[in-house]
Amino acid sequence: MIRSASAAFVLLSAITIAPSAATAQGSWSGGSPVYQSDIDRQNEQAEAARAARRAAAPAPVKYPPFMDGGAKPNIAPATPPIVFFDQPEEPGTIIVDTNGRKLYYVLPGKKAYEYPISVGRDGFTWSGTERISRIVAWPSWTPPPEMRKRQPGLPITVSGGVINPLGAKALYLGNTIYRIHGTNNERSIGRASSSGCFRMMNEHVVHLATLAKVGTKVRVVQAYNGGVSQNAPLSSIFSFLASDDEPQPTAKSAPKKKTRQN
Repeated sequence: MIRSASAAFVLLSAITIAPSAATAQGSWSGGSPVYQSDIDRQNEQAEAARAARRAAAPAPVKYPPFMDGGAKPNIAPATPPIVFFDQPEEPGTIIVDTNGRKLYYVLPGKKAYEYPISVGRDGFTWSGTERISRIVAWPSWTPPPEMRKRQPGLPITVSGGVINPLGAKALYLGNTIYRIHGTNNERSIGRASSSGCFRMMNEHVVHLATLAKVGTKVRVVQAYNGGVSQNAPLSSIFSFLASDDEPQPTAKSAPKKKTRQN
């Protein structure tokens, strides 16, 4: 009788204790239980580490309200490589390939100048068609209110010069806040790091400004699917060979005059 009562007590204790252990257990990982208290402690430690990093971070740089952009050296234009399109595009048009981080100035004969560029970072990309409304050498820079809100320490205005982020030239796009412009930080080229503008090396934007005019159409696409090649398409090569195989006209000799023989 006593033995039966003891067994019943042990069984009842196991039933009573089991829910307490299950409540503390959050999940299983690798065959071992993971308890909610451990998860809470890890989250608290992670948050404390983030707070420590924020406290140790340097204070945001605060610039003077009005900054001198510095010297304005003469930048010689540099001609970029020429590429070939699979399909015809309107000569004189600018095509911006955001994903490819390339800008094309279309030439006749399915050709184009190809410039490497920097594009907008995540959340600042866009597509559409605009026309160049202004072209300015060594432009001043006035950060828009949205940018100043994100970075309160920015200056109100920076005059044109080598420390101005707009570089040697700026091609303004319609009535938008966006521009195709140079940069004095060539390491940023090829990256997605701007607030929606398209950066070029200074010598490239100077070259582009010799071709583009006010009114030039700028088409911004996420991915250009017209087909771009570094080499001339085979069709143009075959056309050239065919023209060489064509018989060339030969000059006709003048007929001989007959002379009367006595």
